[in-house]
Amino acid sequence: MPQSANLFRNRVFQAIIISGLFLQIGIWVRNFAVLLFVMEHTNGDPFAISMISVAEFAPIFIFSFIGGTFADRWSPKRTMVWCDILSAFSVFAVLVTLLFGTWKVVFFATLISAILSQFSQPSGMKLFKMHLPEQQMQAGMSVYQTVFAVFMVLGPILGTFAFQSFGIHVSITITGIAFLLSAAALACLPKDRKMEEETSKTTLLQEMKSGIKYVLRKKELSLLGFCFMAAGLGLGFIQPLSIFLVTEQLGLPKENLQWLFMVNGIGMIIGGAGVMVLAKTAAPQRLLVFGMLVNALGIAVMGLSTNLWLTLTAEFFNGLMLPCIQIGINTMILQRTEGAFIGRVNGILSPLFTGSMVLTMSIAGVLKEQLSLAIIFESAAAMFIVGMIFILPLYNMKAEAKPGVPSSEDER
Repeated sequence: MPQSANLFRNRVFQAIIISGLFLQIGIWVRNFAVLLFVMEHTNGDPFAISMISVAEFAPIFIFSFIGGTFADRWSPKRTMVWCDILSAFSVFAVLVTLLFGTWKVVFFATLISAILSQFSQPSGMKLFKMHLPEQQMQAGMSVYQTVFAVFMVLGPILGTFAFQSFGIHVSITITGIAFLLSAAALACLPKDRKMEEETSKTTLLQEMKSGIKYVLRKKELSLLGFCFMAAGLGLGFIQPLSIFLVTEQLGLPKENLQWLFMVNGIGMIIGGAGVMVLAKTAAPQRLLVFGMLVNALGIAVMGLSTNLWLTLTAEFFNGLMLPCIQIGINTMILQRTEGAFIGRVNGILSPLFTGSMVLTMSIAGVLKEQLSLAIIFESAAAMFIVGMIFILPLYNMKAEAKPGVPSSEDER
């Protein structure tokens, strides 16, 4: 289709997608290598495993708003390139420490990268806002999320293969090299240009306050925040415990977790492609409501199932609907937020989601000792229903005069 062809010819879009490919290679190799490494060293201790997820997501809660505010002040290309370079250097530093020090340092490989991503990710959103026409945003987000979906299939296989074949040291090295290649791809972006919003001089604190006020006076963004909180609470319960769904509920070896991820990823690929086809006809808020409902049902089934094929089917539908949630959320943020506030809005909403997730993630290991997996998964499903209820008032929301359009026209 002509519009899709124009999207793939966009130089900025190409660079972001190639960068995303390298980042996903590094992230999945790192995540699975660290998970399997910690499993081996702790004999599957639930607390240690849950702390991996805390190291990955806690920085989002702490640094997201600050990173989003700086993303609105800094040049997006330069910010993203330097974040990838610093992530690579931090990974290599962890590798050196791992060779000569304690194994527990592997947690820092995840922690430092997660901190830097809070400055890089909103800059990527800003590039989407700056360089993609309004009618291509949802299609662009669909392609971007499909890259993530592909690695939901390939990532666990790649990460497990790297760790089992080469060990933790080579796996960490692969992660660092992948981050450097991502930085090289982003270096091919057009030179950053000054934006209209940068003409006024304000302090960091003033910009943070104005970002909060902006979200509070926009009904759709406020309701999105409540939805984020509920979904975060639900995901936090199950994120660190998925491996126990495999080892205890299904009675399979821990390495079989990769097949759950693979089935989920296949669903994401199909779902992402479906949303891309429907990008011009499906309203993002409707995608979000439908995705939340189906994911709630899928999580509920997984919590009760002791049959491998039933669990895999539920995981497939979770993956199928996940792009509806992710693309719906990101498209709503891009469509309903002025370019000058993209970083701060992202920086406010992300901690609501991640802070809630980290909260329940931190106690997931303790709850695992006191409650059954079924109860924990059903509680997570209930949180998704609550999140869907918050978003329902937006289901029939009409398209407004997009706040981002004026800034786009100014750029032209």
